[in-house]
This record gives sequence, structure tokens and C-alpha cells, in this order.
Amino acid sequence: MANTNQARKRARQADARNKHNSSLRSMMRTAIKRVRQAIESGDQAKANEAFVKATSIIDRVADKNIIHKNKAARQKSRLSAAIKAISA
Repeated sequence: MANTNQARKRARQADARNKHNSSLRSMMRTAIKRVRQAIESGDQAKANEAFVKATSIIDRVADKNIIHKNKAARQKSRLSAAIKAISA
């Protein structure tokens, strides 16, 4: 337990930051799931639309250092490859 005023404030800030970051991470995961669902349904147009939205969210989360930029690139690359595989 935090004993000083400074430590209490830092604990409050850490808690607020954790909630905010968790929300953004959850939003990103949901966007990725929507792309995967569209891919599984076989609808390439819907998958592309979902991919554009997911790409924006993934980049936003990576810019805030919630996930690493390489992880963001990897996720976008794999989703893109899966969408391209639908047409093949």
C-alpha cells in the first residue's frame, strides 16, 4: 500500500492508465476478430472493409506504445495475407 501522497497519486495514475490501455487493447482485439470472422465467412469485400478499420486501430495502439510496432506490422501482414488467400 502506498504511504506517501506521491505514491498514492502514482498508484491512481497507474490504475487510470491501465484502464485506458486495457480499453484500447480490447478494441484492437475486437477489430482483429471482426476481420477474421469476415475472412471465415468468405466475404472478401466485408473483410477488406473490416481490415481497413482494424489497420487504423492497430496503428493507433502501436503509436501509443501499448503494443510494439513490430507486433502491429505482423498482425496487419497476417490479416492481409489471409484476405488475399480468399481470392486465390
